[in-house]
Amino acid sequence: MTTRIDTRFAELKKEGRAAFVTFMMCGDPDLATSLEIIKALPKAGADIIEIGMPFTDPMADGPAIQAAGLRALKAGTTLKKTLGVVRDFRKDDATTPIVLMGYYNPIYIYGVDKFLADAKSAGVDGLIIVDLPPEEDTELCIPAMKAGLNFIRLATPTTDDKRLPAVLANTSGFVYYVSITGITGSASADTAQVSAAVARIKRHTQLPVCVGFGIRTPEAAAGIAQAANGAVVGSALIDALRATLDSEGHATAKTVPAVADLAAALAQGVRGAKQAAE
Repeated sequence: MTTRIDTRFAELKKEGRAAFVTFMMCGDPDLATSLEIIKALPKAGADIIEIGMPFTDPMADGPAIQAAGLRALKAGTTLKKTLGVVRDFRKDDATTPIVLMGYYNPIYIYGVDKFLADAKSAGVDGLIIVDLPPEEDTELCIPAMKAGLNFIRLATPTTDDKRLPAVLANTSGFVYYVSITGITGSASADTAQVSAAVARIKRHTQLPVCVGFGIRTPEAAAGIAQAANGAVVGSALIDALRATLDSEGHATAKTVPAVADLAAALAQGVRGAKQAAE
């Protein structure tokens, strides 16, 4: 099985550069604007797009992403509508990999088999489910792999060499390394520490390693892109979105351009970084 994610990383390896991975919450601040932003991201330089599935109890998310999820829920976003956004995106873009990121509860309620079938037909390529450990692989990970979706696992600074093999066992697409201990958007990533962590993970796997949490500027993105196979940015893009909303939390004419402009600047940082030799 070769997914769009596998294809994209193979292309990037030939180009000798890291991936720029963006995260946006589906339905923030409303479904139509959210779709516009997601459509704008590849043009701005995003190589892979992570789309958040809004959930009422997002325990790993910092204030920016929590607020984005609440705005999305207030706008009536559901898991079914999130898949609809992916489906609409795929009408014009057949190549950019899409990863859904979130929590297991909404998928469980939706029904695992139905969700996987609908996600695959909508054009989803991978899943990041932050609250399902390897011990629960039979719940979703193994069925997702059988359905042809990558199941992308998180590794953290506290994932030691004893734990890593279990984390990596059924991971595919790429490994998502969380650069800080804590919630999203709460601190800045340390490039030297990240570089050492990525090297350690790569001793256990051939998969690309992408780094997220704590990347807010083109300079920071460039630093991470030198050390890893990809830099993931979410909170900074969501903060750019939030800053354009009106007093009632609605989108304005500035909303889509603000996110796209920041994404373009971050993409330049990633693309300008010289990749360390594998």
